[in-house]
Amino acid sequence: MPADTLVLATKNVGKLRELARILGTGTRLAGLDAFPGAPDVPETGATFEANALLKARAVAAYTELPSVADDSGLCVDALNGMPGVLSARWAGQHGDDKANLDLVLAQVSDVPDARLGARFVCAAALVVPVGGGVREWVVTGEVEGRLIRAPRGSGGFGYDPIFQPDGFDQTTAEMTPDAKDAISHRGRAFRALAPFIKGACIDRPAPRAR
Repeated sequence: MPADTLVLATKNVGKLRELARILGTGTRLAGLDAFPGAPDVPETGATFEANALLKARAVAAYTELPSVADDSGLCVDALNGMPGVLSARWAGQHGDDKANLDLVLAQVSDVPDARLGARFVCAAALVVPVGGGVREWVVTGEVEGRLIRAPRGSGGFGYDPIFQPDGFDQTTAEMTPDAKDAISHRGRAFRALAPFIKGACIDRPAPRAR
């Protein structure tokens, strides 16, 4: 793998596409599918930031390449900020988007519209192997909005079909990719991290052969 490769610590192709759009040309990206045997890191942290760092550190150690990981989720006011860091496994099985979404809707079915405020939060971490150590950066992006009662739109993933950002009539699943990136929690976090990413992927020595 070329030394200027940035590894995104996920097998989620949607996230890989989003990061590629946000960073633009000039950064070589690879997902975990390009690294057989790469660790599948449990999200055991109590915060988005902790989980993002756990994943980025493990993948950077394995690949010896700059690695980015994010942890993101939906925080619902009426659910005391949950599902939060449990968003991807809220219904019990990790990554079952429909089950997670349906459970959240069921849990707020009797909640008045005025209390359906919510926000998406994303923490993005960059870990860069340097000599015998690493350098680390963590940033956070948020977008405020509200839940709607029934899913709308076929774009995005996760809770996008039931989240309507403040100031918009569309859910994030109804937006074009570019429109969503401009306001999304992940777009904001990755754009804040982009200057560090671009600096980290220049003039790096090649990793040792495996």
